[in-house]
Amino acid sequence: MEPKIIKTDSGIEIKELYCEPVKMDELPGQFPFTRGVHAAMYRDRMWTMRQYAGFSTAEESNKRYHFLLSQGVSGLSVAFDLPTQIGYDSDHPMSEGEVGKVGVAIDSLQDMELLFRDIKLADISTSMTINATGFILLSLYIALAKKQGADIKKISGTIQNDILKEYAARGTYIYPPAPSMRLITDIFEYCSKETPKWNTISISGYHIREAGSNAVQELAFTLANGKAYLQAAIAKQLDINNFGQRLSFFFNAHNNLFEEVAKFRAARRMWAKITKDLGATDPKAQMLRFHTQTGGSTLTAQQPKNNIVRVALQGLSAVLGGTQSLHTNGYDEALSLPTEEAASIALRTQQILAFESGATDTVDPLAGSYYVEALTNEVETAAWKLIDKIDAMGGAVKAIEQHFMQDEIARSAYAYNKAIEDKSKVIVGVNKFTSAEAARPPVFRIDDSIRITQSEKLKKLRAERNNEAAMNCLATLKQKATTTENLMPFVITAVENMCTLGEIADTLREVWGEYRG
Repeated sequence: MEPKIIKTDSGIEIKELYCEPVKMDELPGQFPFTRGVHAAMYRDRMWTMRQYAGFSTAEESNKRYHFLLSQGVSGLSVAFDLPTQIGYDSDHPMSEGEVGKVGVAIDSLQDMELLFRDIKLADISTSMTINATGFILLSLYIALAKKQGADIKKISGTIQNDILKEYAARGTYIYPPAPSMRLITDIFEYCSKETPKWNTISISGYHIREAGSNAVQELAFTLANGKAYLQAAIAKQLDINNFGQRLSFFFNAHNNLFEEVAKFRAARRMWAKITKDLGATDPKAQMLRFHTQTGGSTLTAQQPKNNIVRVALQGLSAVLGGTQSLHTNGYDEALSLPTEEAASIALRTQQILAFESGATDTVDPLAGSYYVEALTNEVETAAWKLIDKIDAMGGAVKAIEQHFMQDEIARSAYAYNKAIEDKSKVIVGVNKFTSAEAARPPVFRIDDSIRITQSEKLKKLRAERNNEAAMNCLATLKQKATTTENLMPFVITAVENMCTLGEIADTLREVWGEYRG
């Protein structure tokens, strides 16, 4: 009988038995950080428990944030609606049908104040999943912190700000690559001086995986994008030992527990080498710190409560892999935005992992496993091969322009879905162990009237603000966009003078145009 061949979704063949001992001379908290970025990991410092939330209006999202804070989250994570992500105010014709649907609608500083009403920015860590308009949302956050009387040098959090993965996998870009990269390095430069505790970019493999990549592609493309950001900042004469400390990553966690753990461990080792090769000598600039979210694309509408088990498994992989921050999905997210019950169960899942599972009792608990160490090496080797291809093309930007990443992701997505269709890959409740379901859990829907509410707020804001001051701010921003000056101070001044997100985005559209792919 032919021996059975088992491969991961990345194509890595899994042996029936692993018997080779592994030399373990690496220590956590030391280069190359395979075993973790902190010496004692969760024994000293638990990961930040976040719940990604944002929907409807700022007022409604604020209520959910207060609920999550009351349940024990240690950091907020903000989801923005599609118009906010691509630079349109809620009353713009392009916003129709999308306002408040996949996140909260933020048009102005007034909305930001409502979003964080009775929440002191000095006391929390906030992650904002925003890219093309990340510079505007960060400006709004800084303006609100100043208005609250906070010392902006002490505010903490992360802005995703990863435009390359938008071109490669997700599509919520606005401007061409060159000015988009300019905005990112402007943020690096501004924050290194003014908000040194703020993580200026969260280089995201999450959306690359959601688009259909496998684990190795997620790792390789994410690190290649990260390398491109480092090179762009170095070209702007920024010190890698300074700005490199404020870079973080955002990875996906899927169902293959051991491959995911191997991916996270390999990522740290690879990033340490990349940063060292580019001149980083400070260990803090060589560390790969990352947030993890459980896999949205793995959630099934069929038998949705099975997703509770999937999320727990994925969350465990992130913990065993050494994550610094974690969001666990609601079991009903294949059907709608998460209900309050689903969000609560997702948070309790993290708390059970932290305080009941024993997974946090020792550092890197799977280290030395013949299987996990071998798989870490295999994942790393396969990822380097892809990065070498990207480097040969001239780097991540060139690879994206040549559609290399996009085509690789599309091929992987096709193979994955074909395997589900021919049942060579089992998805419980979907292509095996199915049942006739009559009932579905209650779903959380957003009313289209949100756009009317937001439009009325915008009309009132434009009538009451100092329009001359607002227009002067936009004119100055437009002029500065034709220079090499850092744009962040001018954007912050604009939002403080009640310029809207759409007005600021449109001003730069006039200068730089839009990217059509």
